[in-house]
Amino acid sequence: MTDMTLSAPEPRKRRSNWQLLMANRLAAAGLFLFGFIVILAVLAPVLPLPDPDITDQPNRLLPPLADGHLLGTDHLGRDILSRLIWGTQVSLIVGISATALAAIFGSLIGLVAGYSRGATDSVLMRFVDMLMAFPYILLAIAIVAALGPGLLNALYAIAIVNIPFFARNIRGVTVSIRNREFVDAARLSGKSHPAILFTEVLPNVLPVIVITMSTTVGWMILETAGLSFLGLGAQPPTSDLGSMLGQARAQLFTAPHASIIPGIMIFALVMSINLLGDGIRDVLDPRLRSGALDRPMPVTKIARRTKPAATLEDAPALVVDQLATGFDDGKAITPAVRNISFRLGKGECLGLIGESGSGKSVTALSLMGLVASPPGVITAGGVYVGGREVLSLREQELIGLRGGRVAYVFQDPLTTLHPLFRVGEQIAEAILVHESVGKSEARSRAIELMETVGIRDAQSRASAYPHELSGGQRQRIGIAMALANDPDIIIADEPTTALDVTVQARILELLQNLRKERGLALLLITHDFGVVAQVCDRVAVMKDGEIVEQGETTAVLRDPQHDYTKRLIACVPELGEGQAFLDRVRTLFQEART
Repeated sequence: MTDMTLSAPEPRKRRSNWQLLMANRLAAAGLFLFGFIVILAVLAPVLPLPDPDITDQPNRLLPPLADGHLLGTDHLGRDILSRLIWGTQVSLIVGISATALAAIFGSLIGLVAGYSRGATDSVLMRFVDMLMAFPYILLAIAIVAALGPGLLNALYAIAIVNIPFFARNIRGVTVSIRNREFVDAARLSGKSHPAILFTEVLPNVLPVIVITMSTTVGWMILETAGLSFLGLGAQPPTSDLGSMLGQARAQLFTAPHASIIPGIMIFALVMSINLLGDGIRDVLDPRLRSGALDRPMPVTKIARRTKPAATLEDAPALVVDQLATGFDDGKAITPAVRNISFRLGKGECLGLIGESGSGKSVTALSLMGLVASPPGVITAGGVYVGGREVLSLREQELIGLRGGRVAYVFQDPLTTLHPLFRVGEQIAEAILVHESVGKSEARSRAIELMETVGIRDAQSRASAYPHELSGGQRQRIGIAMALANDPDIIIADEPTTALDVTVQARILELLQNLRKERGLALLLITHDFGVVAQVCDRVAVMKDGEIVEQGETTAVLRDPQHDYTKRLIACVPELGEGQAFLDRVRTLFQEART
């Protein structure tokens, strides 16, 4: 039994939105390019540029780098650089204004429809469906044709045809929020529906509106340019990028620079906005804020300063030696598991116990390289299965161990079982991945496994989908999948937490029987000392990513050495204690504070 002194956990350093955006290189490039273009457009009135509307026929179609005309002139002798910068300003104003109008009206429709539901929802969504039934660019052309050519009418047309896109997105988010607890609480407090909509629902929908705007403004500019290219947008002498491109198409072969230059500006502007919009979407996504915005790796990233020995002599089924795992937040690796060590022999059950957030599940996932990378990183230590260090193995070898020699049983099987496949097929798949057998034989073995774990009428239940089974039955299916390839080690990560007491007892009894019959090594992760006392031979207590105490279960229960272990044991009530249990727990926690 050991008693380790805990070091203070390092504070987690979260990256700011700016740092997250800069970590995405494409988004950063889009930001700088878009910023440069915007600065040029804003400074157009003060830059030493000739009047973009003054014609000069003797100097028409001058090539780039001509004297006094850096980018040459167009078919009327007008300076292309001046027209490009002023035209970019017009395109930006129209595109951003159209996006704002579409966002305001589309979001309002989505909010009202999603919150009201019923007849209001049906009427508003059928109106949106009617708009979406037409190809949006043809609808925009029809609207401009009805209103008359002009930049302002083009703005209205582009805004109208993009309203359905905002309305659909915002309605979907609003529907998922309208019955949340904080909205119900606002209703009970007497708030009016408009007040609830704009003070409770809108703030939670706002990030989606911002993301949608950031990813659509580029297309708005492109659509406006398309209308101007057709002569339906900006009218002479006013010009934007689309009208410059349209007016120069007649000289495409004689003076290609007159059309290529505005075309390049349109491409650069739209691409920079789209790249920046994708980056903003990622920054505002809470699922991506915890790590680098990279593609997930197939195995956990290994960054150990020293490589452990490849093999261990006379090693038990599982050896964990000074294992350390952390999460990369961009500036530093925040430790989650700190240099833990334990051994697990064949036929033995080790309980890994601790409060939520103590590092138990990260430890379990680290053993087979299943911590998501990014941001997860294994920074030290080794894991030995049958005396062989597994974290140094090639990816395919490690995949072969998963489900073969080492199997997992997770806490909530409803999230790990595929909802669209029958449970029998999923057990059979676990067999087919590791063994060269036919599908019929795999199905027969799957049914046998279901009978082994206590599923009644296994033949018919094998055709059921996960949602058609109870929680206890789903957990038994998870155990059957773990047993599919006769593993040496089973890692059970809180397999009974979501179950009622009766089903919990049955699952624990099943694990005990399987361990004794098959000689399995069982690593049981839990936060309940009552479960540990019932099942485990030995126990390791975790706190803040460290094992603070380890030893035989009976010895730890009778004479715990660490204060944290004492508090965990004190949280297990005894039958008939009554008020004494609360007094005992209160006293222990008061002592812990002092």
